[in-house]
Amino acid sequence: MSDPIVILTEEPLGADDRVNIETLIAGGDAPLLILVPANTERHLVVDFLENLSMLEIAKAFRELTAHSDPAEERAEAADTLAASLAALAGLGGGVSGEVVEGRAVDGLVAKVKELSAGQAVVITRPHAVADTFHTDWATKAQDKLGLPVLHLYAGSGFIGDS
Repeated sequence: MSDPIVILTEEPLGADDRVNIETLIAGGDAPLLILVPANTERHLVVDFLENLSMLEIAKAFRELTAHSDPAEERAEAADTLAASLAALAGLGGGVSGEVVEGRAVDGLVAKVKELSAGQAVVITRPHAVADTFHTDWATKAQDKLGLPVLHLYAGSGFIGDS
């Protein structure tokens, strides 16, 4: 059996993501572990600027005044995990997953080390500010692990620059 692959995602994985992961494992039997953070720990100012840069003006101001509810965030994470598990069902040596408490990158790094994973993958939507200034999850994980971390954009074949 191949080394496990740990996948950190903030978005529910879908058909396009399945194609990307199928390509990555190339018919191998690597077990897949999907991690979904209970709280994405975004920064208010960065999120605001990011939404503005994507010309999502209404969303920028809506999120500026929104209050997060931990129970609601955890429920959303559980839904994201369930959808992602369904999307990747039957791939590799099996697919499992869990909701990560605390910092997403720390959870990814801990699981990669715990499982002696062969690869780490981060799947996010584009984050203009974080990606530009290399403060995205993939870059942070790569710095902590000392090995390459594949950064894919959810629902596309685009690879992030980490």
